[in-house]
Amino acid sequence: MRSRSAAACVVVALFLASSSPLAQRSANRWVGTWATAVVAAPPQPTGQPSPLQVALRFNNQTLRQIVHTSLGGDRARVVLTNAYGTRPLAIGGARVALRDRGAAIVAGTARPLTFSGATAATIPPGAVLVSDPVDLAVPPLGDVAIDLFLPEDTGASSSPLTIHTASRQTSYLSSTGNHLGAADLPGASPMTSWAFLARLEVSAPEGAGALVALGDSITDGFASTADTNNRWPDHLARRLQAAGRRLAVLNLGIDGNRVLADGAGVSALARFDREVAAQSGVTHVFVLEGINDLGIHALFKDGPPPTVDQLIAGHRQLVARAHARGLQIVVSTLLPYEGTTFPGYFTPEGETSRQAFNHWVRTTKEHDGFVDLDTVIRDPANPTRMLPKYDSGDHLHPSDAGYEAMAKAIDLALLREEALVGAAAR
Repeated sequence: MRSRSAAACVVVALFLASSSPLAQRSANRWVGTWATAVVAAPPQPTGQPSPLQVALRFNNQTLRQIVHTSLGGDRARVVLTNAYGTRPLAIGGARVALRDRGAAIVAGTARPLTFSGATAATIPPGAVLVSDPVDLAVPPLGDVAIDLFLPEDTGASSSPLTIHTASRQTSYLSSTGNHLGAADLPGASPMTSWAFLARLEVSAPEGAGALVALGDSITDGFASTADTNNRWPDHLARRLQAAGRRLAVLNLGIDGNRVLADGAGVSALARFDREVAAQSGVTHVFVLEGINDLGIHALFKDGPPPTVDQLIAGHRQLVARAHARGLQIVVSTLLPYEGTTFPGYFTPEGETSRQAFNHWVRTTKEHDGFVDLDTVIRDPANPTRMLPKYDSGDHLHPSDAGYEAMAKAIDLALLREEALVGAAAR
């Protein structure tokens, strides 16, 4: 009897282990293949274009939003967000498909999305909504179309919209009605922002992970050619794929973002938990941020100028918070910006702080590695300025060639494989 009882206990234990939520998660690892950072946009009751993008008023319409993957997988799920909304956001339905060209999708690839089994859902203020998984072979470095049907008039309330401005990727807004999964979106009009999207995730193979690129407009790809995926994180994703590395790249850049202060989105310190730590499968963080802390203050004089010690302290906080979650963190030096066409942005005091910050990045042992992008982009003959062939023309943001050079300068050995092993065990 004892042996039978012991055998029964073993069987029960094995069953419980294999059916536990932890075991199920280990066998079904989700990793972000694309993500974006979001900001609050005021509602536009008139439906007129804002200074930065097309009108952000949706009323009984379908959004077809195009995203570019970094890592492939055989199943997918979508995470929607109402992070800055003050009222519930109604989602009348959603689809995911492979994009063909323009507003068209590849025939036979549209999959209806459900949310806890329901085809429609409501996202509470400040919350996210995770779709149920669908079987869809998502290719690496491919385009995916995410359709959202928004049945209500978003301009009828004072609730801010949760968006990513200046996406450098054309998405599409339909004519009136539910056009989910239409082969070619009826009445498609271009839009240059992403709305209510947080990330696209794939069921990834064992040992896969994700790198979060935390930054400002230089990470977001300002001045890169639209619809060509020429941001430096895009180039890094292509390098990783070519090297056979199972590491996704998630671009969490925001134009105008700062480490220490809110403005264009909340500060990097404030958004770290939601936009770095919360990413599925995250294993690495790459930080290129701080130039706006120096330049935007000089431009707007919104408070006392940050000292280099404060900027370093902010980065130390990012390092400590990454390490507390078992993430590897790589930091970059700040790029040169003398002569920028943004009036008042460059100052001698800011340049002194940039040089001192870069010295800290190059010499500290607190982070897990650094990339000296200042050296890559600067003009050797005039090191406080960009090399002309890498300059977009505003002397602050790189060109397509500059972004490619930045990605090529990143030693892939810095993104150590053991972080993936550790993440798989979490």
